[in-house]
Amino acid sequence: MAALSKSIPHSCYEIGHTWHPRCSWAVLHVTQSALAESLRIYGTLYLIAAILRKRKLDYYLHKLLPEILQSTSFLTANGTLYIACFCILRKLLGKFYFWSPGFGAALPASYMAILIERKSRRGLLTIYMANQATETLFRMAVARGAITPLRHGEVLLFCITAALFMFFFRCKDGLKGFTYSALKFIVGKEEIPTHSFSPEAAFSKIDRKIKHCEKISQPMNILALTKKLMDKVCKHGPRHRCCKHYEDNCISYCIKGFIRMFSIGYLIQCCLRIPSTFRHLFTEPSRLLSLFYNKENFQLGAFLGSFVSIYKGTSCFLRWVRNLDDELHALVAGCLAGISMMFYKSTTISMYLVSKLVETIYFKGIEAGKVPYFPHADSIIYAISTSICFQAAVMEVQNLRPSYWKFLLRLTKGRFALMNRKVLDVFGTEASKNFKDFTPKLDPRYTVVPPELPLELS
Repeated sequence: MAALSKSIPHSCYEIGHTWHPRCSWAVLHVTQSALAESLRIYGTLYLIAAILRKRKLDYYLHKLLPEILQSTSFLTANGTLYIACFCILRKLLGKFYFWSPGFGAALPASYMAILIERKSRRGLLTIYMANQATETLFRMAVARGAITPLRHGEVLLFCITAALFMFFFRCKDGLKGFTYSALKFIVGKEEIPTHSFSPEAAFSKIDRKIKHCEKISQPMNILALTKKLMDKVCKHGPRHRCCKHYEDNCISYCIKGFIRMFSIGYLIQCCLRIPSTFRHLFTEPSRLLSLFYNKENFQLGAFLGSFVSIYKGTSCFLRWVRNLDDELHALVAGCLAGISMMFYKSTTISMYLVSKLVETIYFKGIEAGKVPYFPHADSIIYAISTSICFQAAVMEVQNLRPSYWKFLLRLTKGRFALMNRKVLDVFGTEASKNFKDFTPKLDPRYTVVPPELPLELS
């Protein structure tokens, strides 16, 4: 257990900015590296988002650059203010306590930084950091033996979250915005109770498709006959009167859902691997094949495909058994569909969805007048969550999510790894566990405690 009430007399140079004895120069170095990385991240992110959303020329001329600069300023300020608060807090307290180099310095820095960001993005950033902090606290509890991790716990968590999300999706005004649009894209509009696609319109649409196929020229006869056969197979088959997939029977409805989402998942994973593959294309040409035949590509495809097919299949089955269409079916179908995460286990996805679910329930409570609204709650939660992650980054990196640690290293050009964590070992968190071979070379003229002397807690 960490010695919370203990302290060490070292200066901010001896613990934090070991690469330079001057606080002002250390702040400047972190600012330079954070600015460059922030511009790269947000420049790429906003440009891709603008292209995907098919923004008009006016957006590129007048709004794109200001949005990039504002988000860049936020992330740069977060890094700059942290190292500044790190030094200021040491001067105010005269020593370092267990909480001060991580949580204490990051709390005011993160709160001031998030106020720079656009209000429309604060909620998303808050959910992301709350997700990071929750996972970090869980890892800390496991490391201390306070919690025993449950086997396939992320799958169980995903099942519960998916069940509730799908229930809200089926309810009138249950979900709004991006979450509703995303689920509508994944499972289809046929699962929405207010779906207004009439059977007559569907059948007439199928007839028009068949007639159009018959008019195709001779070379396309085989393709037309195949398509006509598939339409007949899909149209003539078991379909309950409550099912709204009028163009398909229940079996083809589930199979088509699997094929569609499997393809999307496979392509998404391929696209994510393109940058790393082409970076080594000329030195290792064999990597090109791994782009298409990588196991993760099929795992993500199987996860998304099986989720949709299980959800749709269970919904159809319950309609047949109960002879009605009920929102409660979504609880059972969503829970069973969550088992699909066995193909692609991800604590990140599960924790993000839990955070998003909590946010959804909270805002529904506000709308119903059951839960009070707290002004600036998103900024406060962001600051606390970020501080928890920084506390772990300083005191126990082994309990921080590896992807977030790599992000901090990129943001500071590796300077976060230059902290003198061997000195922090006295607090009992094994701060130097991943840095056993690193000892900073300090200038004795600027040190409070000579490096060769053994450390004693005050």
